[in-house]
Amino acid sequence: MGYRVAVVGATGNVGREMLNILAERQFPVDELAVLASRRSLGTEVSFGERTLKTLDLDTFDFTGWDIALFAVGSDATKIYAPKAAKVGCVVIDNSSLYRYDPDIPLIVPEVNPEAVHDYAKKNIIANPNCSTAQMVVALKPLHDRAKVKRVVVSTYQSVSGSGAKGIDELWDQTKAIYNPTDDKPPKTFTKQIAFNVIPHIDVFMDDGSTKEEWKMVAETKKIVDKNIKVTATCVRVPVFVGHAESINIEFEDFLDEDEARDILRESPGIMVIDKREDGGYVTPVECVGDFATFISRIRQDSTIDNGLNLWCVSDNLRKGAALNAVQIAELLGREILKKG
Repeated sequence: MGYRVAVVGATGNVGREMLNILAERQFPVDELAVLASRRSLGTEVSFGERTLKTLDLDTFDFTGWDIALFAVGSDATKIYAPKAAKVGCVVIDNSSLYRYDPDIPLIVPEVNPEAVHDYAKKNIIANPNCSTAQMVVALKPLHDRAKVKRVVVSTYQSVSGSGAKGIDELWDQTKAIYNPTDDKPPKTFTKQIAFNVIPHIDVFMDDGSTKEEWKMVAETKKIVDKNIKVTATCVRVPVFVGHAESINIEFEDFLDEDEARDILRESPGIMVIDKREDGGYVTPVECVGDFATFISRIRQDSTIDNGLNLWCVSDNLRKGAALNAVQIAELLGREILKKG
């Protein structure tokens, strides 16, 4: 059985990656519509060996379509996702619009696949924030063993997390460093990103945290366990693709680092590369294009009774967005078949 699938925002970085992953994972597509805004109408995108022209999202009729993967911002999603859902097309949304709605499941398939059963409440499923997705993949199997009490996470997030404009700004500023007459002031970011790090992602909130940091707290609670305490510092770094995170975990029960390493090695979606030697860990440039969430630098934290530190790296355009959405579609497909 195949599905009629629409990819909304097919010309963007995440939309194109969704098409790549649908093809790579041989998702059962009977018919595919690639949708974009009117200004991108007719732009060609690739799906496996096929080349498709984008259709106008504004005039597209979702009636009779099974699944729509949304990779557009919250403003457009607010308009078009309810239209699709109303006519029976299940929306898998990559924006932040629906993540905190109690009637809409927020899913990372390796962590809370059972939540897909709730999709029918509104015919919408939310995809988590990219920084949250990779962290909860690492947390869940350890939580099942020793129960996570508190997480302190510092992120090192690539510029692709802010879209094509972020990638272009890093590229242009990097070139301008070597050409003093070619000034490239920041536009996408609040300060120069080339050869710099910026401890500011999304808007500031009243308590001094940023919205990105708040997302990690709220989403971890919704996906894994509402009782987990999370504090985050999110930093933009001059890397094109791939997010890294330094994660400190406090457990209720003692968990030995060797047992943690074994648990993670056996857990879905995780690749452990953890050798205590030069280069015995994974960095963002090495994870690009890979499906896995990579874990390195697993070690005991001796400053607390039940603590571990680890290093977590993932391709944010894949696991942090497009791959997770396609994995949700696979879960959804199995759920539809079960009901059928």
